[in-house]
Amino acid sequence: MASADLLLHPVRLRVVQAFLGERALTTGELAEELSDVPPGSLYRHVAVLTKAGVLHVVAERRVRGAVERSYMLRPAAAQMSPAEVAAMSVEQHRHAFMAFVAGLLADFDRYLASGRADPARDGAGYRLAALWLSDEELRELLGELASVIQPRLANTPGPKRRRRLLASVLLPADAPGTGRRRRA
Repeated sequence: MASADLLLHPVRLRVVQAFLGERALTTGELAEELSDVPPGSLYRHVAVLTKAGVLHVVAERRVRGAVERSYMLRPAAAQMSPAEVAAMSVEQHRHAFMAFVAGLLADFDRYLASGRADPARDGAGYRLAALWLSDEELRELLGELASVIQPRLANTPGPKRRRRLLASVLLPADAPGTGRRRRA
């Protein structure tokens, strides 16, 4: 199965997101977090992700005669390679972006529907900014962002820590060849 097909299925995308942040979860714990997903469907998607190497078993224990497995995400396997991204057609990119945005919409809707949503307190938000950057300045900005975010990806759960999802979208404001004038 191609990485895009594997990772951009709505339920599998949510499963992958649930494991972000170095989390080990059993299917029971995962089912609690994704309570709106039927258990049979959830188990099938976990099996698909495990077979593909996106999830791996980190522990097993016997529970009432059955084996309960704890899984973790293999982050490198949970993303598409630059070569896979480059090989995607325009329509495949459109589909992938729609799946990504639909996932964000569903996550935000679940957050708002939780009854505990307080965007100001929780630091939840959405913003759009326009930056005038050369290609070199863009590479520099991306490097700076990575240097700020990368160390925090290693944070482990703690009493004062809350798991937060950071999503990013970077788009050119005008497509080359559209005839739009650029200032010099």
